[in-house]
Amino acid sequence: MGRVTKLVIFVAVFVVLTGSVVILALLPYLVTHSVIDGHIDYQTVYDHREWGLEVKPLSLLTEDGYKLASWELEVDEPKAMIIFLGGLNDPPVSAFWGHARVLGELGYGSLLIEMRSHGESSGQQVYLGYAEHLDILAGIQYIWDRYGDVRTIAFGADLGGVAALNAAGLYLGLSGVISIGAFSSWADLFGDNLYFSGAPLLVAVLEKPFVSWYTLTKFGFDRRFLYPKKQITNLGTRPALLMHSEDDRFVSVLNVERIMQSIQGSGDHIEIWIREGEEHLVSRDFLYPENDPEYLERFLGFLERYFD
Repeated sequence: MGRVTKLVIFVAVFVVLTGSVVILALLPYLVTHSVIDGHIDYQTVYDHREWGLEVKPLSLLTEDGYKLASWELEVDEPKAMIIFLGGLNDPPVSAFWGHARVLGELGYGSLLIEMRSHGESSGQQVYLGYAEHLDILAGIQYIWDRYGDVRTIAFGADLGGVAALNAAGLYLGLSGVISIGAFSSWADLFGDNLYFSGAPLLVAVLEKPFVSWYTLTKFGFDRRFLYPKKQITNLGTRPALLMHSEDDRFVSVLNVERIMQSIQGSGDHIEIWIREGEEHLVSRDFLYPENDPEYLERFLGFLERYFD
């Protein structure tokens, strides 16, 4: 093989490898920025009056300046307070009115918070869980100001589940956490979706460090550990319930399995429920959980075991 041929091969390999690295580096920005840059308005929101509820509208202010639309379902001397949070694109937090009604009848108070940059809350930037824990902190502070040191549980779906798990790792003011369909990290979810969209496994694996680098440059190096499979290790002995569907079409069950693998010690205080089916929100009737006894028993049983 002549020198010219070798040089041509070297240049071709260099161009291919360089081009591949550039594509891998740009892909997280090209995909993610369209999802997180801007305000998210839900296509459907739900009126508490459909559930026969009277609620107290609130506006909470986070320590970094976001105004959060919130609603409290009041009960006398609550045995615990539940902070509900919705998802990235679905569900809105108002989809939890059925949960709040069921829990209110059992003596639990509820605070529904629309996360920053969603619905009626202020903001033009979604933080993928890296800052939404501050929304929960605003809820904790409101609850403590009103009720004193009452036990408080964060209950979130999708991105709300991510925020709930992160907040539980950061704030001892949370007594427990319930998540539905949470991702283990944005890099994990990105890689999973890339692979399940038909990309080779090697490409999906190689993409993850570039996704992590993108989120670091976007949200700050000091937030590098703010994702559920890391924050779950900070729970201590506080209880958690993680629910996921086996064939979830949006957030692979691999995510909850990764979180489980991160759990330190016996993990007796952390309950995992992986349900057959592909419902991202796990329940067969999320708006009216009383119509899904198996699902209802899962989260009510958890609350009764630890907070009744």
